[in-house]
Amino acid sequence: MINFPIKKANITNITKQKNIKKRNLGMFLEELLNETNEYYLVNNIAVIHKKPTPVKIVNVDYPSRGEAKITEAYYTTPSTTDYNGIYKSKYIDFEAKETSVNTSFSLNNVHEHQVNHLEKIINHGGIGFFIVMFKNLDETYLLPFEILKKYWDNRFTERKSIPYQEFKENAYLIKNGYKPALDYLKIIDEFYIK
Repeated sequence: MINFPIKKANITNITKQKNIKKRNLGMFLEELLNETNEYYLVNNIAVIHKKPTPVKIVNVDYPSRGEAKITEAYYTTPSTTDYNGIYKSKYIDFEAKETSVNTSFSLNNVHEHQVNHLEKIINHGGIGFFIVMFKNLDETYLLPFEILKKYWDNRFTERKSIPYQEFKENAYLIKNGYKPALDYLKIIDEFYIK
C-alpha cells in the first residue's frame, strides 16, 4: 500500500476560497441596489443610501505622509439595517439578503436587532421590508415585514426558514432591469403608497 502525502496548502486554499465566498455573499445584491439607488438619486426619484457599519478604529498605520491604513478595528454596535432614505415623503428602511438555497430563506440570516428596528420604523409610519435574492434562481423579492415577522415569531416552535413558495405567493417579485437594475420602488408605489 502506497500512501501519498496530502498537500496541506491545497486544503488551506480550499478553506480560504470557501471563506471568501461566504464573505462575498450579499455583495452582488448590494451592487445592484447601490446602482439602483444611484439611478433614483441622479434622476431625482428618491434619496436612499446604504448605511455605514459603525466601527471603532483601534490602530492605524501610516506607511507614508499622505496615506493611512487601518490595521485594527472592531464593530461597536450591531448595525440596524442596510438601507434607508426617503421617497414621496415616506421614510423607507430595509435589509438586503442573498441566499444560494433554492427552497427557502433561512432565518439564521436575520438578526433580532434588525427585526426590532424595522418594527419600530413601521410603528412610526415608515415603510420597512427585506429584499431577498435567490441567487441560483435569479429572482429577487421584496418581502413585506409582516410575513418575515410571522415566521420570526414562530421560529422556535415551527420552521426556522421561510419557504420559497411563500415568496412566490406573498412577496413581490422585483423584475430585473437595466436602468434601474432592481426597480423596487415600483412595488412601493403599487402596494405601499396609495
